[in-house]
Amino acid sequence: MSDILIPQNEAAQTPLMRQYWAAKRQHHDALLFFRMGDFYELFYEDAKVASRELQITLTARDREKTQPMCGMPYHSAESYITRLLRKGYRIAICEQMEDPKLTKKIVRRDVIRVLTPGTAIDPALGSSENNYLAAVHVAGGMVGLAYLDLSTGDFRATEFSGATALLQCADELQKLGPTEVLASASNPLLSESKELAEALGRARTKTSVDDWAFTTDYAIPLLERQMGTMSLEGFGLAQHRAAAVAAGVVIHYVRQTQQNDAGHVDAIRYYERSQHMHLDQVTVRNLELLDPIFTDAGTEATLFRTLDCLMTPMGKRLLRSSLLRPLLEAADIQQRYDAVAEAKQNLIQREQLRRSLGGILDLERLLARISLDSAGPRDVLAMAASLKHLPQLCRDVAMLAAELWRGAYARLDTLEDLCAAITKTLVAEPPLTLADGGVIAAGVNKELDELRDISHSGRSSIAAIEERERQRTGIQSLKVRFNSVFGYYIEITKSNLAHAPADYERKQTLVNAERFTTPELKEYETKVLTAHERSIDIEKQIFAELRRQLMENSGRIRKTSAVVAEIDLLANFAHLASLRNYTQPQLESSPVLEIAAGRHPVIECLMEEAGEGRFIPNHLYLDSEGPSLLLLTGPNMGGKSTYLRQAALLAIMAQIGCFVPAERMRYGIVDRVYTRIGASDNVARGRSTFMVEMMETATILNTATSQSLILLDEMGRGTSTFDGLALAWATVEYLHARVGARTLFATHYHELTILAEQLTKLKNLRVAVKESPQGIVFLHSIEEGPANKSYGIDVARLAGLPPQVIQRARQVLKQHERAERMNVAVETEAPLQMTMFTPLSQHVIDRLEETDINSLTPLQALNLLEELKAEIKAGQAGAAKA
Repeated sequence: MSDILIPQNEAAQTPLMRQYWAAKRQHHDALLFFRMGDFYELFYEDAKVASRELQITLTARDREKTQPMCGMPYHSAESYITRLLRKGYRIAICEQMEDPKLTKKIVRRDVIRVLTPGTAIDPALGSSENNYLAAVHVAGGMVGLAYLDLSTGDFRATEFSGATALLQCADELQKLGPTEVLASASNPLLSESKELAEALGRARTKTSVDDWAFTTDYAIPLLERQMGTMSLEGFGLAQHRAAAVAAGVVIHYVRQTQQNDAGHVDAIRYYERSQHMHLDQVTVRNLELLDPIFTDAGTEATLFRTLDCLMTPMGKRLLRSSLLRPLLEAADIQQRYDAVAEAKQNLIQREQLRRSLGGILDLERLLARISLDSAGPRDVLAMAASLKHLPQLCRDVAMLAAELWRGAYARLDTLEDLCAAITKTLVAEPPLTLADGGVIAAGVNKELDELRDISHSGRSSIAAIEERERQRTGIQSLKVRFNSVFGYYIEITKSNLAHAPADYERKQTLVNAERFTTPELKEYETKVLTAHERSIDIEKQIFAELRRQLMENSGRIRKTSAVVAEIDLLANFAHLASLRNYTQPQLESSPVLEIAAGRHPVIECLMEEAGEGRFIPNHLYLDSEGPSLLLLTGPNMGGKSTYLRQAALLAIMAQIGCFVPAERMRYGIVDRVYTRIGASDNVARGRSTFMVEMMETATILNTATSQSLILLDEMGRGTSTFDGLALAWATVEYLHARVGARTLFATHYHELTILAEQLTKLKNLRVAVKESPQGIVFLHSIEEGPANKSYGIDVARLAGLPPQVIQRARQVLKQHERAERMNVAVETEAPLQMTMFTPLSQHVIDRLEETDINSLTPLQALNLLEELKAEIKAGQAGAAKA
């Protein structure tokens, strides 16, 4: 948002508005939520923006309406703040720093926190989603990337080098989808890559940070202090300065905006993309791993939703992360298989394990709220409610013997001391906030118990004082009362004033009575009036001490949370394997991919939920020794794309340790999955559909290895038929001769099928179709051999095109096919006939040389051939007469 014009004439402003503008000067780029009593108020341009975006009433502080304002109750502000953050706004929270009841001056106010899209702990954020704040640092030919989910403490960093470093960083950013990206305010290198500029622009918010924050002298020591270490060696960052600087900038920004040290962020993980199966953002999108390509398809049409039967939010986020970064080490994958297989076979133990997991809430986000001082009593009690399930979970895991289960048992800290501390300190059903007290349990603090006794026994104490004074004075009409102006007093009617004791101090005179006080009543009044405030102060101190104790053990809580996530993931895979008849893949040392009766995991689930019958399974066999390249032909809607995606999804499932929907699967490690599927363009960057297609294909041909898995669907359809065919032809030959990767190539170019006679490792497959007088029936199965036609017109008829269009299309198709046959005839038979009639043949040759055959449409070529045919026929007749 633009800078706010701040009035210069401060002398004419009220003290309250001078306070407001002082805060606004410091946070001119944020919407200032200014606390006034029970409301947050926004003024001037901030009010106009909030009123427009939130659809709330815009009012004014003056009759002339020169000071626009709007506001909302502070207790319901969270939902409004969330909506503004999701629209990309920054919000500065300006709170009252004093109790208005305890000061006669204007209440001191200060900005306690700046909320930004990347640092907000959004309560509306889904349990499986991450809210990443990222930073990019470019220096010395290296590109560092760091990103943090402040709501969970998940903190990671990586680094890129070489000529494609900026491009790699852009791809990683687009795959992560951070909400906010931090970048240097003036680094020219960030604009060198269009892809990186686009990735930065896709974030909901791009924030410029001062250049000095990106220096190694500032960023790296700051990161070391945050991690509580003298060196970053233990985190793998000592030799990766660009990544360490980016991580330091993230910490700098978090501390600056939160005005808090974010103690739960106490670890960072460095990774190389080569440590996992590489999936670029194109592949993640095309395979619909996390999000559907078409929003109207619903979120269920993704691999993540299909595999998500997890019991904890931490497990859901681990599954999401695993799908983006599948394993590469065969030993790690096999360990997961062993653990899943054991749990699959043990139904009772598996279900008991999942039952224990079901009681555990989001430990990571609860810890983050406690760390950032935004947790209420109920949040802390929810932490205890989750920790109560850990001992039983530990006993359940102990019953399993696989290596990963044993490791989880050894690392699972049950945190019983923290659970006991919380349950001992807090009442069973605490109020939402500390403001009104009643949070701390009885017996925790002696003074607090006494103050509560005073507050609760007020009436009986006053009644006792009243009865004693009546006995002492003999005045039966004597009353002890209280009002907010004079406090506690003794009231005696004027007819009984003569009996008032000498130690009574006159406090107020009424028409028919006098009011008095005594030293005892003054002392009691002081106790009663301050008891409530003092008890709340004590409760806040005890709660702060409990919070401090939890933060001292934040590392234990985070490690336990990570172990719970691993247990949940493995138990989930076992549950899926049992529920859906998934089988354990078999790892091989050679680059083979064999799938017997494989099923598409997402489509199978959607069909079952919709009651649409069973998914038809298919086989697949790829091997570096042959066939390494499968050429798939057949009609649209027949299942070619499904077959391609199914192969990739099963490979990804296998390498995250999940069993797969197939009778049998053998595979060698896949280092990267490439996809060239569908048509898209990028008008903003001046790239057509065909240009995007060629760039994606270029990436595949230049970077794929023999261990990769390549899916190419309808390559070359974005240009002319001959250009597209030529490019597809050359690409197939290059993949076969140079790359050697396991490749599935779906195409409508039937001409490519003859390559099976020339390329030893290429095999033709086709989609099975049954023809009938009523039309075609898709059998959705794959069989050997090339398809003889595309059935495009039949698919169009099924789509509902008018019969007149279908009929005319069949006529035009016949003309095109006839033209193609005539072309062959001219190239083969015609020259032989023309050698018998030299003058005529020369004439035909001259016409053909003068004509650019490739520029003719099929109908023009057909007309030319008909003319030449007539001339040849006429020449033959003339020669016969001669």
